[in-house]
Amino acid sequence: MNSSGDLEPVPRESTAALIANQLRAAIMYGSLSPGDQLGEADLASRLGVSRGPLREATQRLVQEGLLRSERHRGLFVVELTPEDVRDIYTARLAVERCACGLIMRGNRGEALARLTAALNELRETAATGDRVAMSEADQTFHQTLVSCSGNSRLERMAQTLLVETRMCLTVMQDSYPEANELVEEHQKLVDAISDGDEELLLRLIESHMLDTVERINNKTTDSSGGSGGPHDTTD
Repeated sequence: MNSSGDLEPVPRESTAALIANQLRAAIMYGSLSPGDQLGEADLASRLGVSRGPLREATQRLVQEGLLRSERHRGLFVVELTPEDVRDIYTARLAVERCACGLIMRGNRGEALARLTAALNELRETAATGDRVAMSEADQTFHQTLVSCSGNSRLERMAQTLLVETRMCLTVMQDSYPEANELVEEHQKLVDAISDGDEELLLRLIESHMLDTVERINNKTTDSSGGSGGPHDTTD
């Protein structure tokens, strides 16, 4: 997957999976915005591929729920409603609560070492004031948290939610938490693991997720003038 989300020419011998990866990254990082219509000829030209593998790639993204197909109109990047955002974070909460429970009953020492490293990266990034980089470091911390559970299926579930999560966060860049607040929230998670306080850890992870939902939905409501319709949609 292209780490910047920019569309780049794909070698002609590449597969539909590689094309899908580029499109997925473009959606994740906002190069293709919610509501954008995808022109087949334009995309094929920009990516340097034929229409056959491009169609196969876009159908994969339709099946993943990242694109929607409208008869006689074509393909569009999905728009996330407040209900979608809540569903995404409810699913993430379920995954991360389970991961936290496994961490507390597993190798906490190894988890603490990995999460402390991720927290330090977040702290260093926050000091730069780069909100895009902050959200990336934020996501890395949560991916590390799930990985520390040792459950590969939870990791796959978290990865599946990553693109939609990143879409949510893209719209929230200018209302992202202040750097010190973001670091403090994640420091409390690490401290709860260090103290062996599972009850506190679960409360903190729930609060962290629900607060993010509120920030995103408040931002999208403000952007739409409170219309309550579909919105463009970043932890």
